[in-house]
Amino acid sequence: MSSNGIRDKVAIVGMGCTRFGELWDRSTSDLLVEAVTDCLKDADTDIGVVDAFWLGTMDSGYSGLTLSTALKVTGKPVTRVENMCASGSESLRGAVYAVASGAYDVAMATGVEKLKDSGYSGLVRQDPPDDGSSVETTAPAAFSYLAPAYQQAYGLDDTVMREVLSHIAVKNHANGAKNPRAQFRTPVSADTVSCSPLVAGSLGVFDCSGVADGAAAALVVRAEDAYRYTDTPMFIKALSVTAGDGYSILDDEASFASIPEVAACAADAYRQAGIKNPRREVSLAEVHDCFTPTELVLMEELGFSERGHGWSDVLDGVFDADGALPVNIDGGLKSFGHPIGATGLRMMFECWLQFRGQAGPRQLLDPTIGLTHNLGGRPGRCVSFVGIVGKEPSDG
Repeated sequence: MSSNGIRDKVAIVGMGCTRFGELWDRSTSDLLVEAVTDCLKDADTDIGVVDAFWLGTMDSGYSGLTLSTALKVTGKPVTRVENMCASGSESLRGAVYAVASGAYDVAMATGVEKLKDSGYSGLVRQDPPDDGSSVETTAPAAFSYLAPAYQQAYGLDDTVMREVLSHIAVKNHANGAKNPRAQFRTPVSADTVSCSPLVAGSLGVFDCSGVADGAAAALVVRAEDAYRYTDTPMFIKALSVTAGDGYSILDDEASFASIPEVAACAADAYRQAGIKNPRREVSLAEVHDCFTPTELVLMEELGFSERGHGWSDVLDGVFDADGALPVNIDGGLKSFGHPIGATGLRMMFECWLQFRGQAGPRQLLDPTIGLTHNLGGRPGRCVSFVGIVGKEPSDG
């Protein structure tokens, strides 16, 4: 890839995140106001300092007016972006690169989604017309292909695969139980996960992430200005986005045991950040566990596990809260919930809390490098985002 990166040129100096869940009494505007207010309070500043805003949402607003109306902001540029489930990450990328370019001194990235007021469970959207070659399946069905493909590729029987997927769900629910902002805060047992009603393929209810409402926000400035706002800024090491061509889903040789867009995205991010050994250098990772087999496959695509060994690393507890590389320490999509436009920023919010020692009972010991992975679409037809952030600048 040809990206040059902007390592340590931009820092996040404030963040806000609402509770995620079935927030029937809260509107899109309410959620944006809460996230932005908390973000500005975090940075000990006011909305007047913000030169430009970005808003990530898939279906909860169709222009910058969604944000400017909610915040009563007049005469400021507001850019509304959408990149499927990676919309929150796309919002952050826009704000960060605008500051890095020198176009603005201070920018804010926001993300929001209201999914629970539609009368339906899940995503409600109309796909655009195409040439008829796209595969129409539900999200659970599309991601359910990962499990049997992985089993076939690496020789796992049904019993072992079920144990692996249940371990991921149990881990993430245990982490979410310690998070006051999480949608689901009750630990679950492996038996509960394994015996839950089937949704698609071998995936049960507890293999699927929650459908939630929520919002998050981040305030970004040039790195040299960061300490004017906070003693503990978070420095951007890398931001990478890749999009597939959408045709691999039609390729008979393609395997659902892999998501190539993620591997390419991760390689670019590691190059930008100067990371050689992600399993050892990354302190925590927030990944897009929309379904339990997704997290399993991501461990290999992100270079945390060798090919064919992700399943055994999961069972060995490598990615548990007390493991060598904690993954989804805040509960992930599985337990925290997944309001589309807010998820990418929510992932950054956990790194923010961890670096500042504010994660409460799930606080890790001196984390220094965080990775976020946000996926949009489905295997064979997706976009991928990988962000890397640090507690200190590289020469710090």
